[in-house]
Amino acid sequence: MAEKYLNELHKEYTKWIKHLDFYKDEIGTFKHRLEEIITQNTKTEITAQVEHFQNQFIRQNEVIDTLKHDLHAAEHKLVENAKANNVATDHRKAEEDASLVDQMTMFKKIYTELKEEFTRFAADAL
Repeated sequence: MAEKYLNELHKEYTKWIKHLDFYKDEIGTFKHRLEEIITQNTKTEITAQVEHFQNQFIRQNEVIDTLKHDLHAAEHKLVENAKANNVATDHRKAEEDASLVDQMTMFKKIYTELKEEFTRFAADAL
């Protein structure tokens, strides 16, 4: 595992939480777009794809909620670390949670693929 300064970890976790908030907002926009698509196009194959994307968006929101919870827990550990020895916290390092890094990396990859797939679908559906 890599060690980073506490303030670096805090900045990284904060940035990730903001990204997750953005992705969640973007999913809301995608859901609205799905509503527009289904009202304008009721073909069976379109309906099936809409259902597929609805399920994927629900799942991605669940993953976002889990990741945000895990990030807040990691933030809490940083705070506890700083409180335990508040001398020179800006020079102290802690191990980065490799599992959390992997989860964020995998989420971003899957989300990007889903977004690209949805963008192609939406362009073809109308």
